[in-house]
Amino acid sequence: MHSVICLFGAFIAAALFAPGSCLPTVIGLYGETIEVPCNNGNNKPDGLIFTKWKYAKDDGSPGDLLIKQAQKDDPTVSAMDGYKTRVSIAANSSLLIAQGSLTDQRVFTCMVVSSTNLEEFSVEVKVHKKPSAPVIKNKVKELENGKLTQLGECVVESANPAADLIWMKNNQALVDDGKTIIITSDVTKDPVTGLSSTSSRLQYTARKEDVASQFTCVAKHVTGPNQVSTPDTFQIRYPTEKVSLQVVSQSPIREGDDVTLKCQADGNPPPTSFNFNIKGKKVTVTDKDVYTLTGVTRADSGVYKCSLLDNDVMESTQIVTVSFLDASLTPTGKVLKKLGENLVVSLEKNASSEVKVTWTKDNRKLDKLPDFSQLRYSDAGLYVCDVSIEGIKHSFSFELTVEGGPRITGLTKHRSNDGKHKVLTCEAEGSPKPEVQWSVNGTDDETSYVNGKATYKLTVVPSKNLTVSCLVTNKLGFDTKDISVFSLFEEDKPKPGKNEDGADQAKVIVGVVVGLFLAAALVGLIYWLYIKKTRQGSWKTGEKETGTSEESKKLEENNHKADV
Repeated sequence: MHSVICLFGAFIAAALFAPGSCLPTVIGLYGETIEVPCNNGNNKPDGLIFTKWKYAKDDGSPGDLLIKQAQKDDPTVSAMDGYKTRVSIAANSSLLIAQGSLTDQRVFTCMVVSSTNLEEFSVEVKVHKKPSAPVIKNKVKELENGKLTQLGECVVESANPAADLIWMKNNQALVDDGKTIIITSDVTKDPVTGLSSTSSRLQYTARKEDVASQFTCVAKHVTGPNQVSTPDTFQIRYPTEKVSLQVVSQSPIREGDDVTLKCQADGNPPPTSFNFNIKGKKVTVTDKDVYTLTGVTRADSGVYKCSLLDNDVMESTQIVTVSFLDASLTPTGKVLKKLGENLVVSLEKNASSEVKVTWTKDNRKLDKLPDFSQLRYSDAGLYVCDVSIEGIKHSFSFELTVEGGPRITGLTKHRSNDGKHKVLTCEAEGSPKPEVQWSVNGTDDETSYVNGKATYKLTVVPSKNLTVSCLVTNKLGFDTKDISVFSLFEEDKPKPGKNEDGADQAKVIVGVVVGLFLAAALVGLIYWLYIKKTRQGSWKTGEKETGTSEESKKLEENNHKADV
């Protein structure tokens, strides 16, 4: 029956049972109070007389700890050994063991006695102790490339059970392969406390890539979480296999800059002195790896080298290019030209690389510079030329003014929208901006001047027919033009709503009609003369007239029209 109970308990309480044991297990922490339950609190039967705790001694014999009478508040401690001052009982009848230690790893039994029964409940106690933080000791000063060397010893102390140690490189576990990596571990116990200390020694074959590698030791323990030692890096010694020369100055290099050449070697420890070949001239520097060229010019462009002091064959080469840009623009500053004249713009440039040229006019980008072979007013403006290569930029500019005497290009009139005014518009070209004078008084509505073109508007209320003159002037001359303006009042008398533009249109129609009449008369006259000449020819030959009666009728009609 006892074996059946054990098997059933293994299925329903595996988490509480120690492997290979049928007893429930309690885990206590070293130095802390350990609580051992009595039947998980189900220990108050009817007719309870007393509860008693006892334990199994090292020789297997039972030892009493305490007894708690049901009718009394305080228990009676019966232990005579180290438990005398460390044991007590909780309200739920659990055994409390103060200052837990490894000597408490044993079986404790709770006896519950009632008026009708006696029951015993045994619990196995285990004590865990978290180890100290892992520390790498006896570290090697440097590792040699390709040589198996003991790197160090990792140690953790005062643990129960013993901790496991794992060596890591760059957070990756190292595995003992018996050749390039050998790991040896030992566990020792303190004879007084019984706590375990674990040590692990790592022998490692380094490579050049391990210069920046970080080595750590991880301690794994049932109390968790894992503890990691402070990362360590180690010097790796290996000879130089490659030399490299670097130009550490800003790019691109421009005339006047200081250029620093830096020579490096991949050996470890790295060399500290080098030979620099400055365009064919050897320069030796000691205790440093740089050489500086001050205030370089385009003449300093060329091939530069560096090498080891004891091995000129192991060298590195760099080509240094000093960027430069020479440019000039003709003309610059303020440029004054007359309308229709020619302007020649010349840009000279010389550079170390392809030059980029951009033009803007009055801050607007141009696809290309306009054709100035015959200047117009619209060509006037501020032109800026930006000439650049990478890292270098020059800007030039000229401000072009195109002058010309004023010329009126248009003089028109129309009624205002409300029909109560006449609006005259005078358009003119010229530079400087022409001033306008009207021969009549009115209201100046608006004035605009763009690219040498001026527009002037005047609003008038003519009470009679007028001839209005527009006069435009500047320092280079003047121009004038007239326009006929009809009275608003006379236009309204014959036909309300008909404007002077309609009157002008009527005149045109009359002229067309008169012209048609004159053309018809001329055609009739020509036809009459032709017929007359034909008849005269018939009389001379004595031939009879062969024309039809319809032709004679048409001839008479044409003659009649010609007489009219």
